[in-house]
Amino acid sequence: MTDKSDLVERRLKYIKRQIALDQGTVNVRFRGMRPEGSGPVNRHGMPALPVGQHEVKNWPVLDLGEQPVVTLAEWKLEVGGLTENPLSLRWDQFLALPQVEDVSDFHCVTTWSRFNNQWRGVRFKTIAELAVPHERAHYVECTGYDFAPGTYIPYTTNLPLARAVDDDVLLVHTWEGQPLPREHGGPCRMITPKLYAWKGAKWIRKIEFLAEDRKGFWEVRGYSNSAEPWFNDRYATG
Repeated sequence: MTDKSDLVERRLKYIKRQIALDQGTVNVRFRGMRPEGSGPVNRHGMPALPVGQHEVKNWPVLDLGEQPVVTLAEWKLEVGGLTENPLSLRWDQFLALPQVEDVSDFHCVTTWSRFNNQWRGVRFKTIAELAVPHERAHYVECTGYDFAPGTYIPYTTNLPLARAVDDDVLLVHTWEGQPLPREHGGPCRMITPKLYAWKGAKWIRKIEFLAEDRKGFWEVRGYSNSAEPWFNDRYATG
């Protein structure tokens, strides 16, 4: 068993590796290409509105056909896979983690974008630092409490660890000053402002660190594995 002092040392080594990750880069097949879109440049150096998107003021609801009821007493986040310190967080433990507030945009693959959403939650990288991914861990799979109707197929989505530990990737519980609505993944969902929104699992219940990429629910159904909004990267090309 790893003792506490050894875990602290491993965590510090992981944080150094995390800092070295190039989170700001796009998927390698788009590297060097000019991002497409319109409007003023946002804080990430991209046009505010990605190519093929239109701005909305409301927040449309999209799901698999069900909206699970997850009470705060029932909610639990399992974190495991290739980690030094797998963990399970209850709601009170999740809220005891460092909380952050951020304002970011939300880009849905169905062509709408909602600007300047006010969020409160926990950075993904905070949870990763607690779990201490192995050096072999390069990918993340997230699983929700929801299932495809009439099946036991859960919603999953995948992304590179280098993108997941970006500062604006959050597990959010508050939107516009109010508890995250159930229809939008409450009590807790993940958000990925630099990627299409399906990469952030609603009703999140599990995070697994992986050595190899594992395609999620929509990825195996023809959606892009990389999901880069400023390159119109909506569907798989091969």
